[in-house]
Amino acid sequence: MGNELLSILESIERDKGIDRNILIQAVEDAVATAARKSEGLGEEDEVTATIDQQRGRIVVTVNGRELASVQLTRIAAQTAKQVIIQKIREAEREIIFAEFQGRIGAIMTGSVHRFERGDIIVELGRAEAILPKAERIPHEEYHQGDRLQGYVVEVRKSAKGPAIVLSRTHEGFIRGLFALEVPEIGEGIVEIKGIAREPGDRTKIAVASQDEKVDCVGACVGMRGTRVKNIVRELHGEKVDIIRWHESIREFISAALSPANISAIELREEAKQAVVIVADDQLSLAIGKKGQNVRLASKLTGWQLEMTSASQHSAAERSLRALDGVGPTMEARLREAGITTVQQVAALTLEQLTDVKGVGEKTAQKLLEAAKAAKAAMAARTSPAAPADAAVPEGASPAEAQQPRVRVPEEDAPIGEPPTTAPPEAGEGTATTTEEPGQSVEQDV
Repeated sequence: MGNELLSILESIERDKGIDRNILIQAVEDAVATAARKSEGLGEEDEVTATIDQQRGRIVVTVNGRELASVQLTRIAAQTAKQVIIQKIREAEREIIFAEFQGRIGAIMTGSVHRFERGDIIVELGRAEAILPKAERIPHEEYHQGDRLQGYVVEVRKSAKGPAIVLSRTHEGFIRGLFALEVPEIGEGIVEIKGIAREPGDRTKIAVASQDEKVDCVGACVGMRGTRVKNIVRELHGEKVDIIRWHESIREFISAALSPANISAIELREEAKQAVVIVADDQLSLAIGKKGQNVRLASKLTGWQLEMTSASQHSAAERSLRALDGVGPTMEARLREAGITTVQQVAALTLEQLTDVKGVGEKTAQKLLEAAKAAKAAMAARTSPAAPADAAVPEGASPAEAQQPRVRVPEEDAPIGEPPTTAPPEAGEGTATTTEEPGQSVEQDV
């Protein structure tokens, strides 16, 4: 019996990965509990069980006196069995929890096991993870047995064991995919400076190189686009813009707004706001469909971006003197404080405007009301009669119609096929690589 017990413990240790000492402690506690029940001992009695790890013999002592033999009743034996199973289960949960706790922020690959109230249960070897509906990319569909990758966002303890939460919408998922596909990122040669994402639709990622001999954009795209192609396929066609990071915030903002050509940028560094001026025919391209391009660029750079056309900006500059209460002296004071347009006045708070030399609270309130009214009137006059995307093909945004980009073709499509503006099918997508501010290069991938 002794050797058989030791063999069983060794087998459990090997299969479950549970430390041998934990198993021995579980058996000793179970035998002590069963012996107490079988012998009819009270709580005041001290009962211990010890396993001889050389021979496997179990020694039971009561109040320091060794019992010659212990005959366990059926109920006591069943209790011992339950205690051992429970101890082993708790130990196994602790091991799994510790293992996955160290994997928070990593990409895990598993298979779809089942569906529970819209959530997906993913099998990860000896553990299960949950992909909540809110963490899934919109319009993705999965079936039982499908391969699935996810970003580990949380590992917590629960009554059923470790709860491992995955996400496919987290920005860390994009970061992890690029780290897997681009060796230069793992080696620290290429650094991801920032990510702005609208899951299922578009992602902008800013990269920089720590080695002047390594092109950060080219490293992320890969030979003939193989690297970014794999990422786009995993994202089920989500577009990826790869942007070169610049230390100069003007150049970075200009690059982030690509493919639009930027005419000028006025910075308000204290408020981290920028007025971006583009040619009239570039305004809709810079803003993007439903404001997506400027929204992602603002998130990527960390600056609040206000888009205006050259004609709107000129009109705003000319109309500064037209505001009630703005004469030559007030105009000079505003310009001295860096305020040159109606838009800038309208964007200020009452406290910020009163900080300008010679501007009191009543004057500031009057200027704000006049500036906001003038800004609204200019916007109404310059708004196009037709939607910005009315002339583009059905299903394509203005940016897609005019934007040079890297295109990911279908598996059977010939390399070198001219880019199209059609929306990508499942498993396809587009990626734009920005080389210089306001410019981009076109590659087939």
